[in-house]
Amino acid sequence: MPVTSGPTPLIIDCDTGIDDGLALLYACASPGAEIVAVTCTAGNVDARQVAQNTRAVLELAGRTDVEVALGREVPLARELITTPETHGPLGIGWAELPPTSMPLSARHSADLIVEEARRRPGGITLVTLGPLTNVALAVLREPELPRLLGRLVIMGGAYRVPGNTTPVSEWNIHVDPEAAQVVFRAWMSAIGRDASVPRALALGLDVTERARLLPGHLAALGRRAGTDGAALEARVRSAEGPAPANPVLRYLADSLRFYMEFHAKADGFYGAFIHDPLVVAVALDETLARATPVAVDVEVAGEVAAGQTVADWRGLWQRSPNADVAAEVDAGAFLDRLVDRLGGLAARAAGVAS
Repeated sequence: MPVTSGPTPLIIDCDTGIDDGLALLYACASPGAEIVAVTCTAGNVDARQVAQNTRAVLELAGRTDVEVALGREVPLARELITTPETHGPLGIGWAELPPTSMPLSARHSADLIVEEARRRPGGITLVTLGPLTNVALAVLREPELPRLLGRLVIMGGAYRVPGNTTPVSEWNIHVDPEAAQVVFRAWMSAIGRDASVPRALALGLDVTERARLLPGHLAALGRRAGTDGAALEARVRSAEGPAPANPVLRYLADSLRFYMEFHAKADGFYGAFIHDPLVVAVALDETLARATPVAVDVEVAGEVAAGQTVADWRGLWQRSPNADVAAEVDAGAFLDRLVDRLGGLAARAAGVAS
């Protein structure tokens, strides 16, 4: 990634469910982030609901200036599947957000990505938090995209761990494996022609499931926001807990309560894997993670392995690595930053000195 003296220009491509919403708030709360635009794709919920959620979360954070674009509403070659059991019917758990007044961009997500990359060659970090549908369309429209971007940072894949959707596939890749294959192969082809093209940085379940947000983190976040941390923790544990007056804290508690209830049933702990905020944090500070260069491709035709991210750890393909796959992450440092930044954002929303 090119070294810059100022904030990192980000385009965030997402399918705004609960952890995407946290990621957007984290970006809004990070002084090192310049949010150029947010592009929306289908995944956790349908694309129109994603666009609604995205704008509502940005408005909650006071960022009505951010351009939000809608992209393709279905995967490249498959029927769309969504996950209401994980994120709730609207994608934000038990939370309620007022209708947004923010307009949608006139630009299609793929066009926005291409146009901004051309406008600022080498300057944009594209962070993907959902299926790679929009990025696949963008690179098909502009094959030079891998060279034009400063870095592509992907939340997706399971490289040396089991999947969370099938035994071998992670959700984002599983929803649109054809798109993921297009993207990984485009970066492989570009690097094969020009070794100076930056590899994609891929954070899969290998590291994102180490970022576990627990009710105690909400208590600390509440204290950071200048409120009763114990009350916020009580709210994230039960709807009977007092509803916070602070709109940011109320959104966090009610969305995360749904997410934590899901993880209690599916993964055996009352808390949540917050994949997407971790990825934004690493995009802003790569020292949080350690990654290994490797050639990655995606299986699309397998009877039982469709959506598997296949990493050639032994170099059997004899191809140049197209991705830096994260193997370690400082989850503790990340969670401390999340508590501090979102707590500070909530304090500012309430007019409390932060």
